[in-house]
Amino acid sequence: QVQLVESGGGLVQAGGSLRLSCAASGSIIMINTMNWYRQAPGKQRELVATITSGGTTNYADSVKGRFTISRDNAKNTVYLQMNSLKPEDTAVYYCNERSAYSGGDYWGQGTRVTVSS
Repeated sequence: QVQLVESGGGLVQAGGSLRLSCAASGSIIMINTMNWYRQAPGKQRELVATITSGGTTNYADSVKGRFTISRDNAKNTVYLQMNSLKPEDTAVYYCNERSAYSGGDYWGQGTRVTVSS
C-alpha cells in the first residue's frame, strides 16, 4: 500500500521560504514520476512541479525560478523548496506519485501554505 505524507507547510511572510517534504512508503519514488500540485481556495488544482524517474524537472510558469523540486532516493522523499514566496502561492500543496509500471496514481493528504503580504 502506497502512502505519501507531506509536511513543511505553514505561515510565512511574502518573500520568505518554505521547504515541503513528501515521504513515500510502499513505493520506490526514483522509478516513478513525482509531482507537486496545489489548490488555492475556489480554484482548480494545478500542477506546480514534476520530477521524472530520469531526474528531469518541469515547473509551472508561475513558479519557475522560485521553486525547486528534488528527491532523496535514500530517504524515498521528494521535496519542494519554495523561495521568494508570494501571497498568490497560498494553497494546499499535494504530493502525487504516478507509476508507469503499475498505473498507480497516489496522493498525499496535503499541507497548507499561507503567504501573508
